[in-house]
Amino acid sequence: QRPSRRFSTEGGGKLFFALRSSLSFGSRLQLFHALFALMSLIHLSLFLGVVSLAAAASFSPGSRSILRDIGSNNADQKDYAIELNATNFDSVFQDSSAKFAVLEFFAHWCPACRNYKPHYEKVARLFNGADAVYPGVVLMTRVDCALKMNVQLCDKFSINHYPMLFWGPPKKFVDGSWKPKQEKSEISVDEWRTADLLLTFINKQLGSSYGLNDQKFGNFLSNISDHEQISQAIFDIEEATEEAFGIILTLKAIKSSETGTSFTRFLQLLVAHHPSRRCRKGSAEILMNFDDLCPSGECFYDQESGAKDTLRNYHICGKDVPRGYYMFCRGSKNETRGFSCGLWVLIHSLSVRIEDGESQFAFTAICDFINNFFMCDDCRQHFHDMCLSVKTPFKKARDVVLWLWSTHNKVNERLKKVEESLGTGDPKFPKMIWPPKQLCPLCYLSSTEKNIDWDHDEVYKFLKKYYGEKLVSVYKKNAVHASKEEVVVAAEEMAVPTNALVVPVGAALAIALASCAFGALACYWRTQQKNRKYNHNPHYLKRYNSIVMNTFSNTESEREKER
Repeated sequence: QRPSRRFSTEGGGKLFFALRSSLSFGSRLQLFHALFALMSLIHLSLFLGVVSLAAAASFSPGSRSILRDIGSNNADQKDYAIELNATNFDSVFQDSSAKFAVLEFFAHWCPACRNYKPHYEKVARLFNGADAVYPGVVLMTRVDCALKMNVQLCDKFSINHYPMLFWGPPKKFVDGSWKPKQEKSEISVDEWRTADLLLTFINKQLGSSYGLNDQKFGNFLSNISDHEQISQAIFDIEEATEEAFGIILTLKAIKSSETGTSFTRFLQLLVAHHPSRRCRKGSAEILMNFDDLCPSGECFYDQESGAKDTLRNYHICGKDVPRGYYMFCRGSKNETRGFSCGLWVLIHSLSVRIEDGESQFAFTAICDFINNFFMCDDCRQHFHDMCLSVKTPFKKARDVVLWLWSTHNKVNERLKKVEESLGTGDPKFPKMIWPPKQLCPLCYLSSTEKNIDWDHDEVYKFLKKYYGEKLVSVYKKNAVHASKEEVVVAAEEMAVPTNALVVPVGAALAIALASCAFGALACYWRTQQKNRKYNHNPHYLKRYNSIVMNTFSNTESEREKER
């Protein structure tokens, strides 16, 4: 064909017959073999590529069978809401420390749902994630009903349109047993269409005044008159216990029989009186195996020591305690409060739980532990000096409680002067004499700027209630199943990657079947061509007849000779 002429069906047919007439049958057969091998390689490559893509995509349980727009402006947008599915739905709500939860049911193919997502994420930013402004207050979650694995879950909630929002305590959603009721804590959300409306609804339910533009630490736990805030400290105590144990492991601080004894005495106190059950359990496991882990006070920390079991194999409060997620003890700066605050709360909570006969043992265990394992040198030395100032052994648990309270206030007074002079304090949580009048007005007999006359009986009552009953009251209420460990699930751990390309397995199977059919058809065509070659080609027929006749004549002559 001329180059200027467009290739058409007729032109293609002429080209085919031209090639057929110009090539011999053997050349055409070789050309077909080459094309067949090339097509087989192409089909095999496509099949393997699709299978690998499907396997990579199916690695994420929350992946969706849709193609993503790589150039989307939302690719870098962080999701704060926790995306749930049928496998993690109950566990997330059951283990949440939040008082309330918002649950959104949506479908990824729904345009209205996609348009609403930025509004929902604006509100979720305030409550979810490591950088949440108000962590532990509301758990923001969502479920994609378009995924097959979530169909039954969505049916349990009678979802009939998208998006659909629900509000209630997290435990009410467990096992899909929650049913909408027109009550304050158990109602469906009607006012949700914008971020402002949704946050207004939440503020109405909580009696709060949160704003969409609130920044981290802006109003978090600023109301010191709220007794309920201490209930969140239970999680800080767990984290502080785990962090203290981690420091000991990192610095390999148990180096002698003296430090080993100090550690085991503190473990005995934790096993008996730690507010968290999982910390009591973890402490007991370490204590029971301590002689094998640390013979003669020298512990095995790594496998390189040759020991089968090492101290690093143990978690004093379990494997699921989040790190860097302080709630009650969170400061307005990364370097303020946190671990030191959590450790103080732990010590106070231990002191209000001991009996009179344990008072001196508890005092000694706490003093020795701080002296050996609290790595802030000045703080450790100051605390040790105050411990040495006690000349008479304690006989009453009340005396230990009041001594720790008085010691804490002395530490605050000293640090307050230093921080004010250097400007290193926390502006949102300045050091103060504790408890303030807002929390315990009966604790004050009289007060001036330089002196406070305390009612120690009232102070003792307040401490027992604040670090005892108040600390675990909400914590116990939130424990639905006593047989399960209390677990706080951090939002970033629930993130499910959704940027993988998912190709249906049916497509891969279709390509495989097409490849097999193509191969079978090619084999059949080759067989037909060979038959044509021998049945219709005169040259081969002549040659075949001659071979047969020669063979026949030879056979006859041999028979004559035999005769």
